[in-house]
Amino acid sequence: QVELVESGGGLVQPGGSLTPSCKASGSIILYHMAWYRQAPGKQRDLVASITNYRSTNYADSVKGRFTISRDNAENMVHLQMNNLKADDTAVYYCKADRFGESHWGQGTQVTVSS
Repeated sequence: QVELVESGGGLVQPGGSLTPSCKASGSIILYHMAWYRQAPGKQRDLVASITNYRSTNYADSVKGRFTISRDNAENMVHLQMNNLKADDTAVYYCKADRFGESHWGQGTQVTVSS
């Protein structure tokens, strides 16, 4: 079982970049990792995922702008976000899944505004 802590959110202007990170309390080698986001009044949606074999998947709205990566040695997952838009404003959550168990972080706020 792991605990997840996100960091690296913040306020950025449209067109800018941010790279939130997720730090796990233990090894993530066997975990499928993902980033989700939830805007006010909306459901929580998948943004990007990466398997333990490093296969990636992205929501259509972020393809070509966001890149998910993992560092198993540091037990960390990153989400590089470029060309940010106002619609990307949300709380971003890290999730770890394996063998039917799921773990969530507390989230980090990303606000895109001029």
